[in-house]
Amino acid sequence: MAQTEELVVMMTHGPEDERASVGFTIANGAITAGMKVSIFLTCGAVDIVRRRAADMTHMQPLEPLAALVADFLARGGTLWACTPCVKARGYEEGDLIEGVTITGASAMHERIMAGAATLSF
Repeated sequence: MAQTEELVVMMTHGPEDERASVGFTIANGAITAGMKVSIFLTCGAVDIVRRRAADMTHMQPLEPLAALVADFLARGGTLWACTPCVKARGYEEGDLIEGVTITGASAMHERIMAGAATLSF
């Protein structure tokens, strides 16, 4: 089995769904393991990075979602929000937390084509 040092996580569920917290927990674990990690948020998952949207989400026994997201960014994770999904919700860059890049799927595809492992939540 080929070994990769990079992981791309695609997330489609918003902050109210426990899969958002699980996805960020696993992504943070991958960073701890030494992997370069990117998360691509699409559909309802773009709501995770809307300012203050994740502040009250805490799926026990995991860490609060806002803390998981902040930790991911602070540790060098790359966080992308799907351009059409952002636009469909009427969001602009200023509506999102600092550190999020609004981009199309090509950024994710580039990493996958370079050999990144993938997960989706």
